[in-house]
Amino acid sequence: MSLDEARSQLAKLVRERMAELGVPGVAVAVHRDGEEYIDAFGVTNVSHPLDVDENTLFQVGSTTKTLTALVALRLVQEGRADLDEPVKTYLPDLELASLEVTNHVTLRHLLTHTAGFDGDFFDDFGPGDDALACCVERMRDLPQVTPLGKVWNYNNAGFALAGHVIEAITGLTFELATRQVVLEPLGMDHSCYLASEAITHGVAVGHATTDAGPTVMTPWQLPRSINPAGGLISSARDQLTYATFHLGDGTSRDGTRIIDHDALVQMRTPQIRADGGRAAHAGISWLIQRTPGVLAHGGSTIGQESAFVVVPDHGFAITVLTNADRGVVLQREVSKWALRNLVDLERPTNTQVPAAPDALDQYVGTYRAAAADVEVARGERGLEFTVIPRVSITDGPNDPSPAMPVEMYDGGAFKVLDGPFAPARGDVLRNDDGDLVWLRLQGRVHARIAG
Repeated sequence: MSLDEARSQLAKLVRERMAELGVPGVAVAVHRDGEEYIDAFGVTNVSHPLDVDENTLFQVGSTTKTLTALVALRLVQEGRADLDEPVKTYLPDLELASLEVTNHVTLRHLLTHTAGFDGDFFDDFGPGDDALACCVERMRDLPQVTPLGKVWNYNNAGFALAGHVIEAITGLTFELATRQVVLEPLGMDHSCYLASEAITHGVAVGHATTDAGPTVMTPWQLPRSINPAGGLISSARDQLTYATFHLGDGTSRDGTRIIDHDALVQMRTPQIRADGGRAAHAGISWLIQRTPGVLAHGGSTIGQESAFVVVPDHGFAITVLTNADRGVVLQREVSKWALRNLVDLERPTNTQVPAAPDALDQYVGTYRAAAADVEVARGERGLEFTVIPRVSITDGPNDPSPAMPVEMYDGGAFKVLDGPFAPARGDVLRNDDGDLVWLRLQGRVHARIAG
């Protein structure tokens, strides 16, 4: 299919799904074999609408993690950091809940989500330049959930710690270090981390979507201490620039060397198995998908959802930026359509065998993480999960999910069949003694506390 034909069909899909889902604004950027385009749809804000364009700033969420990793790797290349040196080398006063982890956790652990401490830590330490330092000081209160280096457990706090390491090495704030080390050399001129910078541009705001229509969500931005994990504010134009960099040899469009090509490849080399959902392995920040050759990230903030997909072997990339919580459905459908129709890639068919009914009782119980509990119970169709939030980062409701039917497979993998978490995948995990001690849902490991 030609890129022009695909562009027309993709635009039709976006407009239809925006209307059906109640998503006010979307920007899509595509690169294939040297050709590229950007399309923008809808408005930035239903209360004060401006047209979305290629330079409208959205919150990209956790795609930021790949940028934080890139900064770290450039510091490694310059001889100022080492991925396998204990973080305590750079932060002598570091104190975590586990003495072993305090003394041995490395940047590689942090950038591959294998540090093992509870990672959903969204406390607000204010807008000052000491936000990350204060956050890291409080991280001593985060429980160690899994052994260091053994289990992939999605960890926002780990990236906050990595961001503070970058501050210690460079002597700059994380935001300024990232600007000097990566954003400016790449030519990502509109991208930033602070609302005070974003406000001079056209900016999308997040929306909650209901049957009555979308409404603006507050607050607008995550706390500053989350910036290394998910704070980048960027445009479709800048995200396309960033995507094409990851299709290249480690240089920017003007030939500036950012990192060696070998280091770029190292980012997307599997480091550890992931959770059996769309991601099969984790690289250095990248989520390496089950679909062969596909790297992805994307993210969620307060009413904004994004996708970021790169396929280096096919010279292909797509980013989808949306300003509504239901944008997660749209960005997934758009990305899937593009992979199928522009690079002829399909996600592998699930060949897992459903677990026998008499094997399900062993999973019943309550599993806890910092952000939420997961209650697993028997239901009419087998097992059911109920997710009970324990923290909230918005001013909106924070209610438990409905009971969601789940299909369990031999070996402990599962898929959520219906409800707000569908079609999420995950797995239950055992320790070295064979005891069932963890449940991993959407990448977060929950420790079993009852059952």
